[in-house]
Amino acid sequence: MQLTAPATRRTGIRDTDGMAVASFILGLLGLLVLNVFLGPIAIVLASVALWRGTQRRGRALLGLGLGVADLLVLAAFVQADNTISWSF
Repeated sequence: MQLTAPATRRTGIRDTDGMAVASFILGLLGLLVLNVFLGPIAIVLASVALWRGTQRRGRALLGLGLGVADLLVLAAFVQADNTISWSF
């Protein structure tokens, strides 16, 4: 006996589109705050969205690029300050 309705393809597309948008937003926020956490999350969400075939491919690619940029910014500040935390 099945208790939940089976997932339709429409729901799956909406989920992957949401992941693409979330990766973009988290990558953008990660440039300003918490890049050590938000960068990897943006990379994972973008990768999953691209793997599942999102219709918002451009947004997923931007999220992937911003996630990588978050980690590069973190690496640059770690090299400059010799610490994981940074501030303006």
